[in-house]
Amino acid sequence: MNYQKLLPICIIAFMVSGTVIVKAAEPKLKVNITKDIGSIAVKHKGKTVTIQRNQNTQNKIVDDYALTSRVCPPFCVQPIQLLPGVNTIGEMEMLGFLKRVAEGDKNLLIIDSRTPDWVAKGTIPSATNIPWTQLYREASTYEPIVVESILIDRFGATLEDNIWDFSKAKELVMFCNGAWCGQSPTNIKTLVSMGYPAHKIHWYRGGMQA
Repeated sequence: MNYQKLLPICIIAFMVSGTVIVKAAEPKLKVNITKDIGSIAVKHKGKTVTIQRNQNTQNKIVDDYALTSRVCPPFCVQPIQLLPGVNTIGEMEMLGFLKRVAEGDKNLLIIDSRTPDWVAKGTIPSATNIPWTQLYREASTYEPIVVESILIDRFGATLEDNIWDFSKAKELVMFCNGAWCGQSPTNIKTLVSMGYPAHKIHWYRGGMQA
């Protein structure tokens, strides 16, 4: 697997499920994650993967995420606060969530809201792909039975007498391509409109472009 494809370029590489070992900053690294963290070693499919920032200080974002201007609408810049109660996060917070997943937190789900063609270009390790087209009512691929399956089997919600109960539903972290990308915001808005608690949803606004 080409792990370089999986990592957001600007800041750090993200963790995959498995045992997490956080190392102190090593003198040989010129570009650390923070002043106290140089690299992170994780287990992925039985292999140890070392995650760190690109050491080339002239490194630039890869072409797949280099375009900054797409036609708006639909590719309009999203606000920092997407919806009341939804927590917008940055890179270090995302690392914290990935660490929780790596340590076995079953009540947390990292979601790549992009369509499969984008996911094929690379994703954040340990993320689950749930395309916005599966939840959005106006999408051509929308199927109520699929939505019900996602909410129950993957998010932990329950349905009784046609009433959704999200009291034991999972905490969700969602992302897509960047601040101009509407795929994760669409998923978030759809879920909140269904009654999913906003405080259980976190949004990594910078996504793959950040």
